[in-house]
Amino acid sequence: MRATKWDYLVFPFLAALLIGVFYAALRLIGFFGLGVLGLVIGFIAVRMDLERDGASSDPSALAEQFKARERMSRSERSEFHSAQAFRLKPLFVAQVVAAGFVILGFGFHFLL
Repeated sequence: MRATKWDYLVFPFLAALLIGVFYAALRLIGFFGLGVLGLVIGFIAVRMDLERDGASSDPSALAEQFKARERMSRSERSEFHSAQAFRLKPLFVAQVVAAGFVILGFGFHFLL
């Protein structure tokens, strides 16, 4: 995925916000709590990634979605995949942040 001009403008603010959240969480709950927070964020992000086609307990609804995608034209399918990739971009960031919180939190908890 290519970065846009908007990404370059927002990145410093998001990085500062992430550092602030990291520091506040560290002061409030310590390293172990930071690892647990990373596990919670990671669980939510992975769950959302698994349910990106729709959260349904009915298998026939999911089968209907796949049949509808098979009937799509090539351009519609391409548009669907690009829109889905755009929606999943923040989810990837959440997974990376969660992994960082888990590694730093539990790593420093057991080292120190």
